[in-house]
Amino acid sequence: MHRLATAAAALLVSSWAFAAPPDALASDPARMGWMKGAPPPSDRTLRFADGSYAEFPAWRWSVAHFRELMPTVQVSRGLGAPAPLPRAERDDLDALSFTPLGGDAPITWAQSLALSYTDGVVVLHRGRIIYERYFGALTEDGQHGLMSVTKSFTGLLGAMLVAEGQLDPVRRVSDYVPELARSAFGSATVRELLDMTTGIQFSEDYADPQADVWRHAQAGSPLPKPKEYRGPQSYYEFLQTVKPQGRHGDAFGYKTANSDALGWVIARVSGRSVAELLSERLWRRIGAEQDAYFTVDSIGTPFAGGGLNAGLRDLARVGELLRNEGMLNGQAILPRAAIDDIRRGGSRTAFAKAGYRLLTGWSYRNMWWVTHNEHGAYMARGVHGQALYIDPKAEMVIARLASHPTAANAANDPVSLPAYHALAQHLLAHP
Repeated sequence: MHRLATAAAALLVSSWAFAAPPDALASDPARMGWMKGAPPPSDRTLRFADGSYAEFPAWRWSVAHFRELMPTVQVSRGLGAPAPLPRAERDDLDALSFTPLGGDAPITWAQSLALSYTDGVVVLHRGRIIYERYFGALTEDGQHGLMSVTKSFTGLLGAMLVAEGQLDPVRRVSDYVPELARSAFGSATVRELLDMTTGIQFSEDYADPQADVWRHAQAGSPLPKPKEYRGPQSYYEFLQTVKPQGRHGDAFGYKTANSDALGWVIARVSGRSVAELLSERLWRRIGAEQDAYFTVDSIGTPFAGGGLNAGLRDLARVGELLRNEGMLNGQAILPRAAIDDIRRGGSRTAFAKAGYRLLTGWSYRNMWWVTHNEHGAYMARGVHGQALYIDPKAEMVIARLASHPTAANAANDPVSLPAYHALAQHLLAHP
């Protein structure tokens, strides 16, 4: 999720806290007419500067239009022709039924899309598109915020550099970025950074406008700071202020600052920003249809923890590359060792300490979420319902983009997680 300034965060929290949000149909941004007209009516005009873009239901338009609202940097696909995704579309998925976690009555796959405020979903089976739908403000040639799915892309770049010997996971972060030596990150290892087991003081509570995640947002905001503001002016400056809390390596703690610190390490090791390296190593090599882009701070630093925006089918292409262990048309695009390391997962004991009630038995490795279920499924997850779900046994990839009114995935996991697994089981039974 692209971070808001603190004042906008308070507005966001207060505006969603006291009333049930409209459902997916009632909040459809195309029906509501956000930003339509020359100029749009005042009550349908959205701006980054005043936080109006982040209020629900306007948020459902904004997630597909970030580039129109804030500064960005391109992730170029290059000049080659896109690689086609073959199609074998099926008509038996919408009626597929399953029971949500904690529920007592089944729902269908089609119903689950509305309940999760889905903006777009693509399902690949054995590399072919078997299902594709768009809703709301997202179109097939549009781009959408990936929110914290970005972290998994940053983690993938880090795992790639480890596999290639350019990054040593047992060395300290300060060995690569001396500027972080006096912060909590300095004494952590690269592995602890990759797996988010650093002992840092950083609250990720989106419902608390005073949480560290919003201070991080204010530092990273490209907007001019208020005259009285004396805090950090960029992501780099913020990371140097992070204080220790707990012991490195003891427990998993989902904290966005880890991803930005990893982005800094990657930039130092590779000589390229995460946007440039992602273009060079993935977007230019997978036959992407569209450029992607990152939102940036006031000095142009890509937001490595949540700023990536991409087309839906290109997100699915990356998932298919991972499912095929880094191979595309007989060529190794990513080192298999990096993908194998993600699939093995991290410490389940460390992960359990984070208390994710709906993710019992899971782990976290290289900024990917690993289910350890009987299919070996793993995924990238982002607030408001973003997901890239890879099920190796079912030979299935699901790319789902959404604009759920609640940031935390606990709001949609009871529907989404059993939906993904039910679809995988269906494809195994009916290939």
